[in-house]
Amino acid sequence: MNGQCSPLPLSRALNHLFSTTAAQCESLLFRCATTNKSLVTTKKLHARCITSELLSNHFLSLLTSAYALCGHVPYACKLFDELPKRTVVAYNGMIQMYVSSGFPRMALEMFEEMHVSGSCLADHYTYPFVVRACGDLALLDLGKMVHGLIVRSGVGVNAFLGNSLLAMYMNCGDRQGAEGVFSDMEEKSVVAWNTMISGNFRNGSAKDALMIFRRMVGSGVGIDSATILSILPTCGYLKDLKAGKEVHKLVEESNVVWSLAVHNALIDMYVKCGRMDEARGVFDGMKKKDVVSWTSMINSYVLSGDAVGALELCRLMISKGVKPSEITLALLLTMCGNSYNLRLGKCLHSWAIRHFIVNDVNVETSLIDLYAKCNSFHLSFRLFSKTCRNRTVPWNAVLSGCLLNNLVTEAVELFKQMLLEGVKLDDATWKSLLPAYAIQANLHQAMNIHCYVIRSGFIRKPDIITGLMDIYSKSGNLLYAHKLFDTLSWKCRDIVSWSVIIAGYGKHGHGDVAISLFKQMVQSGVKPNEVTLTSVLHACGHAGLVDEGFDLFIFMQKNHKQCLRSEHYTCIVDLLGRANRLDKAYEVMKNMPGCDSCPAVWGALLGSCVIHENVELGEVAAKKLFKLEPANTGNYVLMGNIYSAVGRFDDAEKLRLMMDDIGLVKAPASSLIQLR
Repeated sequence: MNGQCSPLPLSRALNHLFSTTAAQCESLLFRCATTNKSLVTTKKLHARCITSELLSNHFLSLLTSAYALCGHVPYACKLFDELPKRTVVAYNGMIQMYVSSGFPRMALEMFEEMHVSGSCLADHYTYPFVVRACGDLALLDLGKMVHGLIVRSGVGVNAFLGNSLLAMYMNCGDRQGAEGVFSDMEEKSVVAWNTMISGNFRNGSAKDALMIFRRMVGSGVGIDSATILSILPTCGYLKDLKAGKEVHKLVEESNVVWSLAVHNALIDMYVKCGRMDEARGVFDGMKKKDVVSWTSMINSYVLSGDAVGALELCRLMISKGVKPSEITLALLLTMCGNSYNLRLGKCLHSWAIRHFIVNDVNVETSLIDLYAKCNSFHLSFRLFSKTCRNRTVPWNAVLSGCLLNNLVTEAVELFKQMLLEGVKLDDATWKSLLPAYAIQANLHQAMNIHCYVIRSGFIRKPDIITGLMDIYSKSGNLLYAHKLFDTLSWKCRDIVSWSVIIAGYGKHGHGDVAISLFKQMVQSGVKPNEVTLTSVLHACGHAGLVDEGFDLFIFMQKNHKQCLRSEHYTCIVDLLGRANRLDKAYEVMKNMPGCDSCPAVWGALLGSCVIHENVELGEVAAKKLFKLEPANTGNYVLMGNIYSAVGRFDDAEKLRLMMDDIGLVKAPASSLIQLR
C-alpha cells in the first residue's frame, strides 16, 4: 500500500527454496545468521548451498553464524575451522554462541584471536557479547580494556551495548564504573534502570538502589516486572515498609503483569518487614500459588517464632497438592533449631529421608545446625560424615556447630582437614572459623591464619578484617589489630569493627584510647549499640576512669537510652562502687528499670560494699540477693566478710548458721593452667 513489500516469513520463503537464485538464498541465509534461531531451517539452507555449489567463503561464514546462533556447537566449530578466510560475521556468531552456551572463557579466546589477526574489526555486534563474557567471569580489568577498545574504535554505544557494559561493571562489583556508563547514556531504557537497581542491591548498596528506583519513577520511565522484582527485595532488606507499600501501590496502578513472581516478591517483602497480616492478605488473594508462595508464607511464621502456624500452613500446602521443597523443609528445620525442638526436628529428618531429599545441601546444612543447637553434636558430625565432602556449606555448618558446643580445638582441626581435602573456602567459612582462633588467643596461630587469609585473597573483606582484629586483640597484639583497623575505609567501619577495637584496648587497660575511639565512632555517624557501650564501660573499669565512664553512661541515657541493658547498669554500679561512690551507685540503681529482679547489679553493689566495708548498703544488697538467689553461697560469704571486717563476728556466725540450716556448702576453689 505504501509502495514497500515486507519480507516473506522464512517458512513461506523456504517453500520456494529450490527455485531461488543465489542472491535470494544468500538473503535467507543472512536472516538465519542474524535473527532467526531455527536449526531445521539452517540445515535446509545448508543442503541448498551444497547442491547448488554455493560454498564460497561468504556463504560458509553465514552458515557458521547461523549454526552458532542455533547453539549447535559441533557444526558451528567444524564450519568455522574449515573457513578459508575467517570473517567478522563468523567470529561474531562463534563469540555469541560460546557466551550463550556458558563458555565465556572460550568466547574471550575467540575475541583475542580475532583482535590479534587484524583481518577483522570488531563491531557493535561483537562487543556486547565480549563485554558479557568479561562480566560472567568477573574480569574487571579485562572488561575495562574492552571498554577502552570500544571508545577508541569509534563504535557507537547503543542501548544494547550500554546495557552490557552496565551489567559487566555490576557483576564485577564496580558500581562507580557502572554509574559512569549510566550517566553517559543519552537514552536510558528500562533495562538500564533495572540493571542499576539490581546491581546496586547485589553489591551491598540497597539504599542507592532505592534512590535510583525513585529517580526512575520520577523521570517518567515505565516500569516492568523486572523493575518490581529488583526493587521489592531491596525494600525487604532495608525493612522499609513505606517504600514497599509505595511499590505495591505502583504495581496496582500500572500495567505491570501480576505474575506469580510479582506476588511472591510482595509476600517476601512484607514478611521481611515484619507485616505478617499484609503478607497473608497478598497470599490469600492469589488465585494460583506455587511452592515459592507457600514457602514464603511459611517463612513468615518461622521468623515470628510461630511453630504451630508454620506446621499448620505446611499441612495445608500438602493437602492442596503442593509438595514442600528442600527450601521449605530447611526453613522448618531452622525453626526447630532456633526453638531447640529436637523431637520435631527428628520427625522432619525422617520425612526428608522418606521423600529422598535428605541429601540436598540445604537440608543437610539445616540438619547439622539443628543437632548442634540441640546439644546433639554427635548426630551433627555423623550426618556430616555422610555428606558430599567437596561441598563447602556442610563444612561451614559443622565448623559453626563446633563453636556452639565449645569445641574450639576440633573446629581448627576440621579446618585443617578441609584444606587437605581441597574444599573451596568462602566468606561463611571464615565467619565460622575466625572466632575459634580468637578464643584460642594464640598469637603464633593468629599470624599463620592472617597469612593464609592474605594468600587466599579474602583480606579485602571488611568482616574478615574485623575477625582478624578480634584475634589479634585477644592475643594481646593491639598494634596489629589497629593496623588492620586502619586498612578499613571510614565507610567500611561498621559498629562491629568499632566494638572490636574498643573492646581490645579496654581489656588490656588502655581505657583512654578506648574512650577516644568511642568518641571518634560517634563523630563518624556510627550509632553505638549495647555491645559497644559494654566494651567502653569495661575499659573505664579496667583503667579506673570513673568520671569518664559515668559521663559516657549519662551520654547514653540522654541520646541512646534504648540501647541500655542491665549489664550496663551493672558495669557503672561496679565502676562507681569500686571508687567508693556507693551512694551514687545506689542512686543509679534506683533509676534502673527492673532493678528489683536483677541479681547481677545487686551483686556488683555487694562486691563494692565488701571492698569499702559498707555494712548499711551491704545489708540492703544482701537481703535482695538472698531472695533472688537463695542457693548462691557466694552472697552469704561476701556479707559475712563485711561483718567480719568491721568486727561484727556474731552476725557473721549467724550467716554461717543460716547457710547450714538451708543446706548450702561453699564450693571449693580451683585453678587451671594450659601448657602450649
